Amino acid sequence: MRPQFLMTDPARYAVTYRINPWMRPDAWSSNAAELTAQAAAASAALAGALTGLGADIRWVPAAPDLPDLVFPANAAVVLDGVALLARFQRTERRGEEPVFAAAFERLRAEGLITRVATLPEGCFHEGAGDAIWDRTRRLFWTGFGQRSCRAASDQIADVFGQTVVPLHLATPRFYHLDTCFCPLSGGEILYYPPAFTPAALSAIRQRVAPADLIEATDEDAARFCVNAVSLGRDIVMASAAPALKRTLTERGYRVRDLDLSPFILSGGAAFCMTLRLDLESAAPAQETDHDHANAATPAL
Repeated sequence: MRPQFLMTDPARYAVTYRINPWMRPDAWSSNAAELTAQAAAASAALAGALTGLGADIRWVPAAPDLPDLVFPANAAVVLDGVALLARFQRTERRGEEPVFAAAFERLRAEGLITRVATLPEGCFHEGAGDAIWDRTRRLFWTGFGQRSCRAASDQIADVFGQTVVPLHLATPRFYHLDTCFCPLSGGEILYYPPAFTPAALSAIRQRVAPADLIEATDEDAARFCVNAVSLGRDIVMASAAPALKRTLTERGYRVRDLDLSPFILSGGAAFCMTLRLDLESAAPAQETDHDHANAATPAL
């Protein structure tokens, strides 16, 4: 199967409130018409980059008064055809829940999703933004402490039957794990250490070899480069600084960076704007859990 991604029509996107430190409604309102056009172009460029890499895009229609619907990474955690729907902490985003629930029911009717699960009442978790599947290590890294609660990590372990490593996020600037942590196809982890508590950093370093840890700089994090989509040896991200592009290129990756600045005004970029629908927990037949060389060039 070709890689399958969910994206949202950006027609209703705007920055109209502030629920994270990156959000700039003032900057949006001062130039709304131009930024709306730029957002449409940026979303189309991201979709074009993914389809150019062989992916299919499923689209969720825009909805009034839900400007952050353009970030479907927060809609659900998806693995092996099972979707665990998000429960949003912030009031401003709770209206997205029925929209995404309906979208996943359509995907289930199409056969792309086999089961849709829900979290217990009062258990907040904001989808793949805080639950990132690590294909190399066969586990979920989960973020908590900002938007998602610690108990949700246990729910993810129960629903998917997979190992879960909870990581405590230290600052509201990096309010979801996907803003500061990105597993790459070759086994490396691109991450921003100041976003994590000492205990979380220890958990990462216990499971990832030092040679496989790529530290993002303050500039990389502010550009939202860590909020990237890793697809085989290609990485799609917001406009990257030359040093990061050089580091990734030297490790055998092709960096496809895009101007996603209208979405960075809301605290999101490439990963936030997409949700991978076809992730599988099983290793390909030719790869074992410890076969790092084969893990570097996985099938899409």
